[in-house]
Amino acid sequence: MKKSKFIYVLLACLLLVSAFAVGCSTDTGTGGGEEATPSRLAIATGGTTGTYYPLGGAFANIINENVDNVSANAESTGASVENVNLLNAGDVDFAMVQNDISYYAFNGAEMFDEHDPLTNLQGLATLYPEIIQIVADGSAGINSVEDLKGKRVAVGAPGSGTEANARQILAAYGLTYDDIQADFLSFGEAADNLKDGHVQAAFVTAGTPTAAITDLSTTHNINLVPVPSDMAQALIAEYPFYAEVVIPAGTYRNQDTDVNAVAVMAMLAVRADLSEDLVYDITKSLFENLDSLSAAHARGGDVTLDTALEGMSLEVHPGAQRYFDEVK
Repeated sequence: MKKSKFIYVLLACLLLVSAFAVGCSTDTGTGGGEEATPSRLAIATGGTTGTYYPLGGAFANIINENVDNVSANAESTGASVENVNLLNAGDVDFAMVQNDISYYAFNGAEMFDEHDPLTNLQGLATLYPEIIQIVADGSAGINSVEDLKGKRVAVGAPGSGTEANARQILAAYGLTYDDIQADFLSFGEAADNLKDGHVQAAFVTAGTPTAAITDLSTTHNINLVPVPSDMAQALIAEYPFYAEVVIPAGTYRNQDTDVNAVAVMAMLAVRADLSEDLVYDITKSLFENLDSLSAAHARGGDVTLDTALEGMSLEVHPGAQRYFDEVK
Protein backbone atom coordinates (compact mmCIF):
# COMPACT_ATOMS: atom_id res chain seq x y z
CA MET A 1 0.00 0.00 0.00
CA LYS A 2 1.33 3.41 -0.91
CA LYS A 3 2.22 5.68 1.99
CA SER A 4 -0.35 8.33 1.01
CA LYS A 5 -3.11 5.74 0.75
CA PHE A 6 -2.15 4.29 4.15
CA ILE A 7 -2.36 7.72 5.77
CA TYR A 8 -5.79 8.30 4.18
CA VAL A 9 -7.12 4.97 5.50
CA LEU A 10 -5.68 5.67 8.95
CA LEU A 11 -7.31 9.11 9.12
CA ALA A 12 -10.64 7.67 8.01
CA CYS A 13 -10.47 5.04 10.76
CA LEU A 14 -9.65 7.66 13.38
CA LEU A 15 -12.62 9.77 12.28
CA LEU A 16 -14.94 6.77 12.52
CA VAL A 17 -13.71 5.93 16.03
CA SER A 18 -14.13 9.55 17.12
CA ALA A 19 -17.65 9.73 15.73
CA PHE A 20 -18.57 6.46 17.46
CA ALA A 21 -17.24 7.73 20.80
CA VAL A 22 -19.21 10.97 20.56
CA GLY A 23 -22.37 9.11 19.58
CA CYS A 24 -22.05 6.77 22.56
CA SER A 25 -21.19 9.40 25.18
CA THR A 26 -23.65 10.32 27.94
CA ASP A 27 -25.09 13.83 27.68
CA THR A 28 -24.12 15.64 30.87
CA GLY A 29 -25.89 18.80 29.79
CA THR A 30 -23.11 21.06 31.02
CA GLY A 31 -23.07 23.16 27.87
CA GLY A 32 -25.40 24.64 25.31
CA GLY A 33 -28.23 25.20 27.77
CA GLU A 34 -29.27 21.52 27.73
CA GLU A 35 -30.53 19.76 30.83
CA ALA A 36 -28.06 17.55 32.66
CA THR A 37 -28.95 13.92 33.36
CA PRO A 38 -25.85 12.46 35.01
CA SER A 39 -25.72 8.90 36.30
CA ARG A 40 -23.69 9.89 39.37
CA LEU A 41 -24.85 12.62 41.68
CA ALA A 42 -22.80 14.50 44.27
CA ILE A 43 -24.43 16.06 47.34
CA ALA A 44 -22.47 18.77 49.18
CA THR A 45 -23.13 18.67 52.93
CA GLY A 46 -20.93 20.08 55.73
CA GLY A 47 -18.53 19.01 58.46
CA THR A 48 -18.86 15.51 59.87
CA THR A 49 -19.81 16.85 63.33
CA GLY A 50 -22.70 18.95 62.04
CA THR A 51 -26.27 18.24 60.92
CA TYR A 52 -25.84 18.50 57.14
CA TYR A 53 -23.57 15.47 56.88
CA PRO A 54 -25.90 12.78 58.29
CA LEU A 55 -28.96 14.25 56.56
CA GLY A 56 -27.07 14.50 53.27
CA GLY A 57 -26.08 10.86 53.66
CA ALA A 58 -29.71 9.89 54.24
CA PHE A 59 -30.75 11.90 51.16
CA ALA A 60 -28.13 10.05 49.10
CA ASN A 61 -29.47 6.71 50.36
CA ILE A 62 -33.02 7.68 49.43
CA ILE A 63 -31.87 8.42 45.89
CA ASN A 64 -29.87 5.19 45.65
CA GLU A 65 -32.77 3.06 46.86
CA ASN A 66 -35.63 4.73 44.98
CA VAL A 67 -34.44 6.41 41.78
CA ASP A 68 -33.47 4.26 38.81
CA ASN A 69 -30.26 4.62 36.81
CA VAL A 70 -28.48 7.02 39.17
CA SER A 71 -26.23 6.73 42.20
CA ALA A 72 -25.63 9.46 44.78
CA ASN A 73 -22.85 10.22 47.23
CA ALA A 74 -22.75 12.72 50.10
CA GLU A 75 -19.54 14.73 50.39
CA SER A 76 -18.21 16.48 53.49
CA THR A 77 -17.52 20.17 52.78
CA GLY A 78 -17.10 23.54 54.46
CA ALA A 79 -20.91 23.96 54.34
CA SER A 80 -23.09 26.72 52.89
CA VAL A 81 -20.70 29.20 51.26
CA GLU A 82 -18.49 26.51 49.75
CA ASN A 83 -21.58 24.55 48.74
CA VAL A 84 -23.20 27.28 46.65
CA ASN A 85 -19.92 27.82 44.82
CA LEU A 86 -19.60 24.09 44.13
CA LEU A 87 -23.19 23.96 42.95
CA ASN A 88 -22.91 26.98 40.70
CA ALA A 89 -19.78 25.53 39.06
CA GLY A 90 -21.51 22.20 38.45
CA ASP A 91 -19.04 20.35 40.69
CA VAL A 92 -21.95 18.97 42.73
CA ASP A 93 -25.60 18.42 41.87
CA PHE A 94 -27.32 19.12 45.19
CA ALA A 95 -26.26 21.07 48.26
CA MET A 96 -27.37 21.63 51.82
CA VAL A 97 -27.31 25.40 52.41
CA GLN A 98 -28.72 28.10 54.63
CA ASN A 99 -31.49 30.13 53.02
CA ASP A 100 -29.67 33.37 53.82
CA ILE A 101 -26.48 32.19 52.08
CA SER A 102 -28.36 31.10 48.96
CA TYR A 103 -30.07 34.50 48.93
CA TYR A 104 -26.72 36.32 49.18
CA ALA A 105 -25.19 34.11 46.48
CA PHE A 106 -28.01 34.56 43.97
CA ASN A 107 -28.20 38.31 44.54
CA GLY A 108 -24.48 39.08 44.85
CA ALA A 109 -24.72 40.35 48.43
CA GLU A 110 -22.66 40.01 51.64
CA MET A 111 -19.70 37.64 51.05
CA PHE A 112 -20.64 37.51 47.35
CA ASP A 113 -20.77 41.26 46.75
CA GLU A 114 -17.50 41.33 44.79
CA HIS A 115 -18.49 38.45 42.51
CA ASP A 116 -21.02 37.93 39.78
CA PRO A 117 -24.30 36.52 41.16
CA LEU A 118 -24.37 32.72 41.24
CA THR A 119 -27.32 31.95 38.99
CA ASN A 120 -26.99 28.16 38.50
CA LEU A 121 -28.90 27.69 41.76
CA GLN A 122 -32.51 26.70 42.34
CA GLY A 123 -34.38 25.38 45.33
CA LEU A 124 -35.67 21.88 45.95
CA ALA A 125 -37.13 22.31 49.46
CA THR A 126 -36.60 23.98 52.80
CA LEU A 127 -35.93 21.53 55.60
CA TYR A 128 -35.69 22.77 59.19
CA PRO A 129 -34.65 25.81 61.24
CA GLU A 130 -30.91 26.33 61.69
CA ILE A 131 -30.65 28.05 65.01
CA ILE A 132 -27.98 30.64 65.75
CA GLN A 133 -26.78 29.29 69.09
CA ILE A 134 -24.62 31.57 71.22
CA VAL A 135 -22.74 29.20 73.49
CA ALA A 136 -20.84 30.61 76.46
CA ASP A 137 -18.49 29.22 79.09
CA GLY A 138 -20.64 28.87 82.19
CA SER A 139 -18.03 30.63 84.34
CA ALA A 140 -17.55 33.64 82.04
CA GLY A 141 -20.53 35.66 83.30
CA ILE A 142 -22.09 35.90 79.84
CA ASN A 143 -25.88 35.97 80.14
CA SER A 144 -26.79 38.37 77.33
CA VAL A 145 -25.39 39.48 73.99
CA GLU A 146 -24.30 42.74 75.64
CA ASP A 147 -22.11 40.67 77.98
CA LEU A 148 -19.99 39.59 75.00
CA LYS A 149 -18.37 43.02 74.99
CA GLY A 150 -14.64 42.67 75.71
CA LYS A 151 -14.80 38.85 75.58
CA ARG A 152 -12.98 36.52 73.18
CA VAL A 153 -15.71 35.17 70.92
CA ALA A 154 -15.62 32.64 68.07
CA VAL A 155 -17.73 34.20 65.31
CA GLY A 156 -17.52 31.52 62.61
CA ALA A 157 -15.08 30.78 59.82
CA PRO A 158 -14.15 33.78 57.64
CA GLY A 159 -16.88 34.50 55.10
CA SER A 160 -19.16 31.78 56.47
CA GLY A 161 -22.89 31.97 57.10
CA THR A 162 -22.27 31.81 60.83
CA GLU A 163 -19.94 34.80 60.59
CA ALA A 164 -22.63 36.83 58.80
CA ASN A 165 -25.18 35.81 61.46
CA ALA A 166 -22.80 36.81 64.27
CA ARG A 167 -22.10 40.20 62.70
CA GLN A 168 -25.80 40.92 62.11
CA ILE A 169 -26.83 39.93 65.65
CA LEU A 170 -24.05 42.00 67.22
CA ALA A 171 -25.10 44.98 65.07
CA ALA A 172 -28.67 44.69 66.35
CA TYR A 173 -27.22 45.36 69.79
CA GLY A 174 -25.06 48.21 68.56
CA LEU A 175 -21.88 46.12 68.74
CA THR A 176 -19.16 45.44 66.16
CA TYR A 177 -16.07 43.23 66.09
CA ASP A 178 -14.21 46.18 67.59
CA ASP A 179 -16.21 45.62 70.80
CA ILE A 180 -15.19 41.97 71.18
CA GLN A 181 -12.08 39.90 70.59
CA ALA A 182 -13.25 38.07 67.49
CA ASP A 183 -11.81 34.68 66.56
CA PHE A 184 -12.80 33.40 63.11
CA LEU A 185 -13.28 29.69 63.80
CA SER A 186 -15.49 26.92 62.44
CA PHE A 187 -17.88 25.50 65.01
CA GLY A 188 -15.74 22.37 65.45
CA GLU A 189 -12.75 24.60 66.18
CA ALA A 190 -14.92 26.84 68.36
CA ALA A 191 -15.97 23.88 70.51
CA ASP A 192 -12.36 22.83 70.94
CA ASN A 193 -11.37 26.37 71.91
CA LEU A 194 -14.22 26.59 74.42
CA LYS A 195 -12.98 23.34 75.96
CA ASP A 196 -9.46 24.71 76.23
CA GLY A 197 -10.59 28.10 77.53
CA HIS A 198 -9.15 29.97 74.54
CA VAL A 199 -12.53 31.56 73.80
CA GLN A 200 -15.32 32.42 76.20
CA ALA A 201 -18.24 32.21 73.79
CA ALA A 202 -19.04 31.05 70.27
CA PHE A 203 -21.68 31.56 67.61
CA VAL A 204 -22.84 28.27 66.10
CA THR A 205 -25.46 28.13 63.33
CA ALA A 206 -26.81 24.59 63.04
CA GLY A 207 -29.76 22.35 63.73
CA THR A 208 -30.21 21.38 67.34
CA PRO A 209 -28.96 19.37 69.05
CA THR A 210 -25.57 20.06 67.46
CA ALA A 211 -23.12 17.22 68.06
CA ALA A 212 -20.19 19.51 68.87
CA ILE A 213 -22.23 21.36 71.53
CA THR A 214 -23.70 18.15 72.93
CA ASP A 215 -20.18 16.79 73.34
CA LEU A 216 -19.01 20.01 74.96
CA SER A 217 -21.94 20.06 77.39
CA THR A 218 -21.08 16.60 78.72
CA THR A 219 -17.69 17.75 80.01
CA HIS A 220 -18.06 21.50 80.55
CA ASN A 221 -20.52 23.88 82.15
CA ILE A 222 -22.04 25.97 79.35
CA ASN A 223 -24.98 28.29 78.96
CA LEU A 224 -26.93 29.42 75.92
CA VAL A 225 -27.21 33.19 75.50
CA PRO A 226 -30.76 34.29 74.54
CA VAL A 227 -31.91 36.68 71.83
CA PRO A 228 -35.16 38.05 73.32
CA SER A 229 -38.28 38.44 71.21
CA ASP A 230 -37.96 42.23 70.74
CA MET A 231 -34.43 41.87 69.38
CA ALA A 232 -35.48 38.94 67.22
CA GLN A 233 -38.23 41.03 65.67
CA ALA A 234 -35.80 43.88 65.00
CA LEU A 235 -33.52 41.45 63.17
CA ILE A 236 -36.41 40.02 61.15
CA ALA A 237 -37.50 43.52 60.12
CA GLU A 238 -34.06 44.09 58.58
CA TYR A 239 -33.32 40.54 57.43
CA PRO A 240 -36.57 38.73 56.52
CA PHE A 241 -34.90 35.31 56.18
CA TYR A 242 -34.58 35.13 59.99
CA ALA A 243 -37.22 33.45 62.15
CA GLU A 244 -37.91 33.64 65.87
CA VAL A 245 -37.52 30.25 67.58
CA VAL A 246 -37.07 28.63 70.98
CA ILE A 247 -34.37 26.14 71.97
CA PRO A 248 -36.38 23.81 74.26
CA ALA A 249 -35.19 23.03 77.76
CA GLY A 250 -33.23 19.80 77.83
CA THR A 251 -31.76 20.19 74.36
CA TYR A 252 -28.35 20.11 76.04
CA ARG A 253 -27.15 18.75 79.38
CA ASN A 254 -28.06 20.98 82.34
CA GLN A 255 -30.17 23.29 80.14
CA ASP A 256 -33.12 23.69 82.49
CA THR A 257 -35.09 26.41 80.68
CA ASP A 258 -36.24 27.32 77.18
CA VAL A 259 -33.94 29.79 75.42
CA ASN A 260 -35.21 32.37 72.91
CA ALA A 261 -33.17 32.54 69.71
CA VAL A 262 -33.27 33.33 66.00
CA ALA A 263 -32.82 30.94 63.10
CA VAL A 264 -32.37 30.74 59.38
CA MET A 265 -33.69 27.80 57.34
CA ALA A 266 -31.67 24.87 56.11
CA MET A 267 -32.61 24.00 52.55
CA LEU A 268 -31.76 21.69 49.70
CA ALA A 269 -30.55 23.54 46.63
CA VAL A 270 -30.07 22.00 43.20
CA ARG A 271 -28.17 23.17 40.16
CA ALA A 272 -30.58 24.83 37.80
CA ASP A 273 -29.48 22.88 34.71
CA LEU A 274 -30.30 19.45 36.18
CA SER A 275 -32.98 17.47 34.32
CA GLU A 276 -36.57 18.34 35.27
CA ASP A 277 -37.62 14.68 35.19
CA LEU A 278 -34.69 13.65 37.40
CA VAL A 279 -35.37 16.37 39.98
CA TYR A 280 -39.07 15.45 39.97
CA ASP A 281 -38.24 11.79 40.68
CA ILE A 282 -35.81 12.73 43.45
CA THR A 283 -38.20 15.20 45.09
CA LYS A 284 -40.98 12.61 45.03
CA SER A 285 -38.67 9.96 46.51
CA LEU A 286 -37.51 12.33 49.25
CA PHE A 287 -40.99 13.22 50.49
CA GLU A 288 -42.20 9.62 50.28
CA ASN A 289 -39.30 8.49 52.49
CA LEU A 290 -39.04 11.14 55.18
CA ASP A 291 -38.67 8.45 57.82
CA SER A 292 -35.12 7.90 56.53
CA LEU A 293 -34.27 11.52 57.37
CA SER A 294 -35.78 11.17 60.84
CA ALA A 295 -33.68 8.08 61.47
CA ALA A 296 -30.49 9.88 60.42
CA HIS A 297 -30.85 12.94 62.70
CA ALA A 298 -33.45 14.46 64.99
CA ARG A 299 -33.80 17.48 62.68
CA GLY A 300 -34.87 15.17 59.88
CA GLY A 301 -38.15 14.87 61.74
CA ASP A 302 -38.78 18.57 61.13
CA VAL A 303 -38.97 18.09 57.36
CA THR A 304 -42.56 18.05 56.11
CA LEU A 305 -44.38 18.51 52.85
CA ASP A 306 -46.52 21.25 54.42
CA THR A 307 -43.47 23.43 55.17
CA ALA A 308 -41.34 22.49 52.16
CA LEU A 309 -41.49 25.95 50.62
CA GLU A 310 -41.49 28.09 53.79
CA GLY A 311 -38.52 30.45 53.77
CA MET A 312 -37.55 29.43 50.22
CA SER A 313 -35.03 32.03 49.05
CA LEU A 314 -34.49 30.75 45.49
CA GLU A 315 -36.68 30.03 42.50
CA VAL A 316 -37.94 26.45 42.85
CA HIS A 317 -36.57 24.00 40.29
CA PRO A 318 -39.30 23.06 37.75
CA GLY A 319 -38.96 19.37 38.60
CA ALA A 320 -39.55 20.00 42.30
CA GLN A 321 -42.37 22.45 41.54
CA ARG A 322 -44.10 19.86 39.39
CA TYR A 323 -44.13 17.45 42.32
CA PHE A 324 -45.45 20.09 44.76
CA ASP A 325 -48.18 21.06 42.30
CA GLU A 326 -49.27 17.41 42.01
CA VAL A 327 -49.62 16.83 45.74
CA LYS A 328 -51.42 20.07 46.62
